[in-house]
Amino acid sequence: MSPIRIALLLPVFAGLMACAMPGAPGATPNLVGTEWRLQDIGGAPALPEVQATLAFPEAGRVAGFSSCNRFFGTYTLVQDKVAFGQMGMTRMACMGPAGEQETRYMAALQKAQTLRVDGSTLLIAVQGQDKPLRFARSKP
Repeated sequence: MSPIRIALLLPVFAGLMACAMPGAPGATPNLVGTEWRLQDIGGAPALPEVQATLAFPEAGRVAGFSSCNRFFGTYTLVQDKVAFGQMGMTRMACMGPAGEQETRYMAALQKAQTLRVDGSTLLIAVQGQDKPLRFARSKP
């Protein structure tokens, strides 16, 4: 192969390799089977006593605990762009800080824009929030 062809193909090959590498910018992370514990909602620490969660039991499906209630629904993920579909949830009465956190958490998921896995941390950027939702991995 000529040096000119190699020089032309090198950036293409490097780009393809970056997309194939886990955790590479723009690569779609594999979330199936993972579970996450909410740590932070847009810069405010999550309540430690209620353990809000987010799980990806299978491709396109999401479930979790929203602070007072269990929820389930769908999601789409293309590269780092994420969208959560309509969520179903149980309807237990929830007052005080846990109820407020649940409202903010579920509203934030509906406004999710991008998702990134950084080691054992999941970050979800939310429209209208300066800081992302931040989760710690609780199950591989």
